[in-house]
Amino acid sequence: MTATIPTTTPTVSPVSPVETDDSRTYAAARERSAVLDALIDDHATEDPARFRMLTGDRPTGPLHIGHYLASLRNRVRLQDKGVETFVVIADYQVITDRDSVGEMGTNVRGLVLDYLATGLDPARTTIFTHSAVPALNQLMLPFLSLVTDAELRRNPTVKDELALSDGRPLSGLLLTYPVHQAADILFCHSRIVPVGRDQLPHLEQTRAIARRFNSRYAAGQGVFAEPEALLSDVPLLLGTDGTKMSKSKGNVINLRDTADETAARIRAARTDSERRITHDPSGRPAVTNLLTIAGLFLEESPESVAERVGDGGARALKELVTEAVNESLAGHRARRIDLARDPAYVTSVLHEGNARANEVAERTLATVRAVMGMSY
Repeated sequence: MTATIPTTTPTVSPVSPVETDDSRTYAAARERSAVLDALIDDHATEDPARFRMLTGDRPTGPLHIGHYLASLRNRVRLQDKGVETFVVIADYQVITDRDSVGEMGTNVRGLVLDYLATGLDPARTTIFTHSAVPALNQLMLPFLSLVTDAELRRNPTVKDELALSDGRPLSGLLLTYPVHQAADILFCHSRIVPVGRDQLPHLEQTRAIARRFNSRYAAGQGVFAEPEALLSDVPLLLGTDGTKMSKSKGNVINLRDTADETAARIRAARTDSERRITHDPSGRPAVTNLLTIAGLFLEESPESVAERVGDGGARALKELVTEAVNESLAGHRARRIDLARDPAYVTSVLHEGNARANEVAERTLATVRAVMGMSY
């Protein structure tokens, strides 16, 4: 039996009248994601191309436990199920909202080390850098013709940057960020994109670009399929200071940190003065965040972790979190150290991935030129 990825929304359960359009959309996306995950379980091994996945990271600094829990582990899981995987290191996207490239080379190599240490296999997963695939970036030109200025400005990421800009002019690169992401996804004909809830508008823009290209330039031919969202079950995690986890804030636990560095970061984490540890997301967000982190590493519910700590207070909670993180990451960190001793291998992984991505991108660009009558 041939597996098919759904192109229409599955039947959704009735929703309460008080639910917003956004919550209804998210509920539908979750149901679509569950269907897709089941199809992967049943059919990815026999038909990997049909479940091709694109995911990636910006090389703005070290990867941290938020990346590991919400994304990296899932990439390995899907790879091992047979999903054909592309991972983009989006180096061009670093300068969408920054004035310099920073420690780009170090950051790129650090990402590759963490990918390999987590279990991504370069024989099955294509790891490549954005800037090394010219044909991918050339797709931006026809794609930009398919979106309006108003659509781009409605994108949540662009709106947030505008709100935080304090009058600073918005760069053209940041304004067109959603189209960059569409090119990343569509160049390799990705059918699956792992995303969080806040990234659904980006994916919907990509789906719109695929539809419009097929309609406007390809006379209705299905040159690009509309990719589907695979939603993460990992809740939004806070940083050690109780605010959004962010590399730029320094409130993260990096994958490359030593056990002692991890312990120090967790000791400094925000909690509260109540001795009894309870799971209370609205009333005790910082404590609940630590319980959630421990639970994700221990594969337990945060409620059960809270019961285990009981009246031990913040100190006992932090000790338990530290032990859970360090024991779970011990193997990853050891593999990372071993891989770092062979920089030539890390470079070869990138070179081979870049070559493979270029082959795919050149084929896609040739198709685009052909359907647009530009094959001279």
